[in-house]
Amino acid sequence: MSKSFGAMSVAQLSVLIQGGAADPVDVAAAVFGAIADYADKAVFTTLTESRAMAEARASSKRLREGRSLGLLDGIPIAWKDLFDIEGLATTAGSVVLAADAPAKRDAAVVGFLRQAGMVAIGRTNMSEFAFSGLGINPHYGTPVNPRGNDLPRIPGGSSSGAGVAVAAGLVPVAMGTDTGGSVRIPAAFNGIVGYKATRGRHAMDGVYPLARSLDSLGPFCRGVKDAVWIDAAMRGRIAPDVVERPLQALELLVPENIVFDGAEPGVIAAFEAGLERLQRAGVHVARAVIPAFDAIFDLMTRYGPLVTAEAFALHHERLAGPDADRMDHRVVMRTRLGSRTSLADYLAILEARKRMIADVERLVGDRLLAFPTVAHVAPPIGPLEGDDELFFATNNKTLRNTALGNFLDWCGVSIPCGTGASGMPVGLLLSATARRDETLLGVALAAEPVVRGDFA
Repeated sequence: MSKSFGAMSVAQLSVLIQGGAADPVDVAAAVFGAIADYADKAVFTTLTESRAMAEARASSKRLREGRSLGLLDGIPIAWKDLFDIEGLATTAGSVVLAADAPAKRDAAVVGFLRQAGMVAIGRTNMSEFAFSGLGINPHYGTPVNPRGNDLPRIPGGSSSGAGVAVAAGLVPVAMGTDTGGSVRIPAAFNGIVGYKATRGRHAMDGVYPLARSLDSLGPFCRGVKDAVWIDAAMRGRIAPDVVERPLQALELLVPENIVFDGAEPGVIAAFEAGLERLQRAGVHVARAVIPAFDAIFDLMTRYGPLVTAEAFALHHERLAGPDADRMDHRVVMRTRLGSRTSLADYLAILEARKRMIADVERLVGDRLLAFPTVAHVAPPIGPLEGDDELFFATNNKTLRNTALGNFLDWCGVSIPCGTGASGMPVGLLLSATARRDETLLGVALAAEPVVRGDFA
């Protein structure tokens, strides 16, 4: 077999399992073997081998008896350490939660994918409390981007381990959360597909929050088809209801403001090449200024970021006690900034946000948006660990493009479109306004091979 099971797409592996060419028990055992052999031990925080092997045996028995639960039966999945898994404490990438009581039940989406027959391999590493787009974690280590060939580079965050686990071929799919880009950023940096759903599309029960008005979920996969399958199961559907959309009827809007500011030349070149391939395939492209983009940053300058205000509200008691000394000092510094946002400021942000969402929906209409997922490729880890000023500047730039979509309640899919500096991957982000996930995924199905070009 030319690929390990973990390096296959969900669709590829499903064909083998459903056809009897691969047994879920053998698949799970091979995945754990590959994880054991993988040099970077910071990808996973916990492995759930006993549970996984029991689930794999149950899947194998069903398949032998002709009782398959569907396309995902027997497929391994890894979970970001924000999702409750029965019997384990949910640490959210922090040592201060490690001694908390174990979860009494799985998070809702964990339960949905268990009901679909998926096999829970373990928990993946992340930025502490999900509050960074870089993926650096001083407690559990920082997973190294497997695409780097010169020196250790960041994986992107906050879903760092999830992105690396898929990109490194350890698992075919991993689940992340996205509050400011935490699925789309690691997907872009690691050269894989990342889908962020519209907020509220998936059940959030049992998912540790960062900012409830921004939090959303989504999978890391090798292809858009995998994301479509996973999305359906996350909503309790037996089969996906997304259909591929013809590119000839598609109009894309490329913003002219904010998203290209300070972008690396290699990122712009890769994005424009992907866009040109789409145009040759029949896609119509328009470019325009989106006034709300500038207004969002003006709003943050005046009142502070929405995510920071809500993160402070969540953690303010912890920050006032001894736990603050055990946390990443950069997370503490950033979260404490939320104390500057008064209740009146917070309500003003929410009111302005509502207006901006309506304004942008009128401007965009039925079109999708396209721009680089991140304005730069994954930078080296070393300088960021030792320089707080560089860390915060890089974090802000890394989150900039994707955070616009969270604030405006968009859904988005990051697709690899080529490489930039040092041969590192670049992502093209397709986005749609709220609750247009079926349209977005249907377009992404058709657009993916065109956007990728020669990128493998």
